[in-house]
This record gives sequence, structure tokens and C-alpha cells, in this order.
Amino acid sequence: MQRKKIQEAMAHVYFQKMTPTGYHEIEQEIEKLQAQRPAKIAQLKAARALGDLSENTEYSTAKRELRHLESRLRYLNKQLQYAEIIKPTDSQTIDLGTTVTLQFIDDDEQVNYTIVGKQEADLQKQKISFDSPLGQALLHQKVGQTVSVQAPQSTYQVKILAVRLTSPEESV
Repeated sequence: MQRKKIQEAMAHVYFQKMTPTGYHEIEQEIEKLQAQRPAKIAQLKAARALGDLSENTEYSTAKRELRHLESRLRYLNKQLQYAEIIKPTDSQTIDLGTTVTLQFIDDDEQVNYTIVGKQEADLQKQKISFDSPLGQALLHQKVGQTVSVQAPQSTYQVKILAVRLTSPEESV
């Protein structure tokens, strides 16, 4: 009975799609935060030793910083726990982990974007989320197609010039 309830609950869990690189970046951040944790605990202990906690700003600050670090660690661990790693295998179809060269029809500008998970998106690094208006329009499309993108402010068209698998070095 209990096993059936767990299976039903797991059927409704939403897994975050991400690239292997995005997963690795989260693992690295967790390692970095775990390395900082002992120093934060020592800082809290030292501040506690100063005496009266009600007027001890060092203690309050150290406690707040440790709470923030612990909260971030819990959040990142949940991200990994509910991660669905997408590894593209087809360099002809746009999916997470592919890099696409686009031509904007209205001004003939060409740009390269890597399609990534929500938490990996970074426009300055040319990484767009599969869940963004452009990402949604491009997903599962092929080279040579012209796609209409429904953005919040307007509709525009892009032509897909090239699709290739993204190398791990490239996506950092």
C-alpha cells in the first residue's frame, strides 16, 4: 500500500531538464559551498564566545550567513535530486545541449545560441532556456526551417542555418 502511494507521488514529480554541463556546474557549486561550511561554523562559534547574544552583531551576522549557505546547499541538492539530464544524440534536430545558428529574418543578423535547461540560461553566454519563447519555438526543429517566435512584445521569425552538438568545453 505504502509503495503504491510513493509510486503515484513520483509519477507527478516534475524533473528539471538540464544538460550534463549544467549538472556538473551545480555539483561544483555544492563542493565549493561545502568547503566554506567549516569556516562559517567556526566563525559562528567564535562570535558566540564573545558573550551577550542579544547585542552581538557578529553572532547575528555569522548565524545569518551560515543559514544562507545551508539554504543554498539544500536548494542545489534538490536541483540535482530532481534533475533529468538530457544528452542530445542527433545533430540535425534542436534539443537541449545543441548549439543552433539562427538568422533573424527582419534584420538578417546571425547569432549562435546553445539550448539549455532553465537554471543554466545565461544570455550573455549565448545560452537560452528551452522554456523561453525562442527556445520553445526552436525545440525539435531542423536546419533550413523558418520558425515564428511568439515573444511577449511581438512576433518575429528566425531561420535555422545550422545545428550541432555542443561540446562540454564549449558550454562552460
